[in-house]
Amino acid sequence: MQEKNKIGTLPLIWRFLKGSKGMFVLSMLLTGVTSLADMIMPQIIRAAVDNAIGGAEPAFGATVMKLVNAVGGFEYLGRNLWIMALAVMAVAVVKVVAQYGFMLSSTRASETLTKTMRDMLYTHIGRLPFSWHMKNHTGDIIQRCTSDIDTTRNFVAGQLTGLFRIIVLVVLSLIFMIGMNPLLALIAFLPMPVIVLYSFAFHNKIGKGFKECDEAEGKLSAMAQENLTGVRVVRAFGREKYERDRFESHNEQYTGLWVRLAKVMSRFWSTSDVLSGIQIMLIVVFGTVFCIRGSMQPGEYIAFISYNSMLVWPIRQLGRMISDMSKAGVAVDRIGYIIGSEVERDGENALEPDMTGDICFEHVNFAYDNCPQMLHDITFTMKAGTTLGILGGTGSGKSTLMLLLDRLYDLPKENEKGEHCGRITIGGVDIADIKREHLRRNIGIVLQEPFLFSRTLKENLSITDDGLTLTDIREAARAACLDETIEGFTKGYETFVGERGVTLSGGQKQRAAIARMLTQNTPIMIFDDSLSAVDAETDAKIRKSLEARFGSASIILISHRISTLSKADQIIVLDRGRIVEMGTPEELQRAGGLYQRIHEIQSLSTEEVEA
Repeated sequence: MQEKNKIGTLPLIWRFLKGSKGMFVLSMLLTGVTSLADMIMPQIIRAAVDNAIGGAEPAFGATVMKLVNAVGGFEYLGRNLWIMALAVMAVAVVKVVAQYGFMLSSTRASETLTKTMRDMLYTHIGRLPFSWHMKNHTGDIIQRCTSDIDTTRNFVAGQLTGLFRIIVLVVLSLIFMIGMNPLLALIAFLPMPVIVLYSFAFHNKIGKGFKECDEAEGKLSAMAQENLTGVRVVRAFGREKYERDRFESHNEQYTGLWVRLAKVMSRFWSTSDVLSGIQIMLIVVFGTVFCIRGSMQPGEYIAFISYNSMLVWPIRQLGRMISDMSKAGVAVDRIGYIIGSEVERDGENALEPDMTGDICFEHVNFAYDNCPQMLHDITFTMKAGTTLGILGGTGSGKSTLMLLLDRLYDLPKENEKGEHCGRITIGGVDIADIKREHLRRNIGIVLQEPFLFSRTLKENLSITDDGLTLTDIREAARAACLDETIEGFTKGYETFVGERGVTLSGGQKQRAAIARMLTQNTPIMIFDDSLSAVDAETDAKIRKSLEARFGSASIILISHRISTLSKADQIIVLDRGRIVEMGTPEELQRAGGLYQRIHEIQSLSTEEVEA
C-alpha cells in the first residue's frame, strides 16, 4: 500500500474523536485535580516539619496563612499534629476519587474512540471501489483495522491525556520549586532541555523503525490469511514445507526488525536514565549543601525532593511519549491512507431509470491501471429480454465486459492517449449517469469465482434480501438444481458452510451462488462462467429452468462451453479484447470461423469420451 495520508494526522484524530471529546476533556480535568493534590501534599509535610514542629517563620501566602490561623496557627498545629495528618488524608481521598473518575472517564472515552474508528473504517472500506480492493492485500487491510487502531487508541487515550498531566506537573512543580529556592530550581531545570532534545533526536529514528515493523507485520498477516484461506490448495500440492519455510523466513525478518528497534530503544532509555540520574544527584548534593549552610529548611528540602521526583518522571515520560508518538504517527498514516482513499460517488443528478431496455456497448476501449489495453472498440447491442452468449479464450476480456456493465470498474471518458473510451447504455441511458445502487440492484451477477460466507446455506442464499421466506429461497434453489442436494444434507438449509464455502464441492458452490443471485429476480442476469464446475446434464437443467422462469429477463452467459451457449439468441466471440465474430449459433456455425473450430474441438472431445 502507498502510505500517503491525504487528510493529515491531527484532522484525522479529531474526526475519530467524534462522540468521545467530552469524556476526554473530563478525564483531563480530573487528572489536573490529581496533579494539584500531588502538589499540595509536600507543602503540608513541609509546613509540619518546618513550621509546626521546627517553629520556623512561615513563608506561605495570605490565603494559606488565613486558613492556618482559622485552625489555630502553627503553634497549635504543632501540639495537635493529628490535624495535619487528617489534612494529608483528606488530600489523599480527593486524589483517589479524582483518579477513579479519571480511569472511568478515560476508559469510556478510549473504548468509544476505538468503536468510532472501527465503525468509520469498516463503513469506508465497504464503499471503496472494487479496483482499490484489487490493489491492496486483505491481510494488510485487516492489520491496519486492528493493530494500528489499537496503537492509535493507546496513544490518544494514554499519551495525550498524559501530556496534559505532564504539563500541569511540570508547571506547578517549577512554580513551587522556584518559590522555595530559585537557585536549586535552576539547577534542577538545567538538565531538562538536554533530556528533551535528546528525546527528539531519537524521534525520527524510532518512527522509521516502527514503520518498518508495521509494514513487515502487514506482510506477515497477509501471508497467514492467504495460506489459511487456500489451505486445501497448499495440501493438495504438498506445499506445506515450502509455505512453512516461506512464513518462517518472513517471520525471522519481522523478528529481526523488532530486535533492531529494541536496540535503539535500549540506547534511548539507558541514556535517558543516566541523564535523569545525574539531575537527581545534583539536587541531592546541592540541596544538602544548602541545608547545611542554613539557606534551606529541612521541610523545604523534603518538599523540593518530592517536587523534583514529580518533575523528573514527567520529563522521562515525555521521552516515552515521543517514541510512542512516532509509532502512533505511523499507525495514523496507515489508517489515513484507507480513510483518504476516494469512495464510489454518484453524480449530483444520478438517475434511476427503467432497467428493462436494450444493453448497448458503443466503441468501448478499456485498460486496467498500468496494464496494456484490454478491450478494443467493443460495439454490440443486446435486445431486452434476450439471451446473449459470450465466448472467448482466457484473457480475451469476457469478464471485463461484465465488470464494466456492473460498474465494478468505471469506464473513463478518455484513456492516457486522449482517445475516447466509448460508453455503455441501458435503455438509452449511459450507465455513468445511473445510481450505482440502483444499477447493481437491477443486475444480478454470478462471478467466475463464487464466494460463500461462513454461515448457513439459508443465510448465504437470503443475503440479498432480509425479507425472503424459506419458500422463496427453495424456489431459487430449485431453479439452480440445488434444492435436492441441500435436502440431502443432515441439517438441510441450516447446514453451516465453512469459510468461502470450503465444505461444498465446486459445483455446489457455483449452484449456491446462482441460487443466491436468482433470489433478487433482477431484469438483467449475468452468469460469468458460473456453470463450469457442473456437469453437462445439470448445466442443461439449469439453463432450461432459467428459460422457463425468467423468459423476460436479459440473460448474459459467459462460458467456454459451446453447449451452454447453444440456446442463446446472439453470441459474440472475443479474441484478445476484440469482437471477431457475432451472430446466432446457427450463423456462427456456418461462418467457419473461431466459433466453428471451438465447436468441432469440443464435439470431438465429447465423442472420444463416449467411445
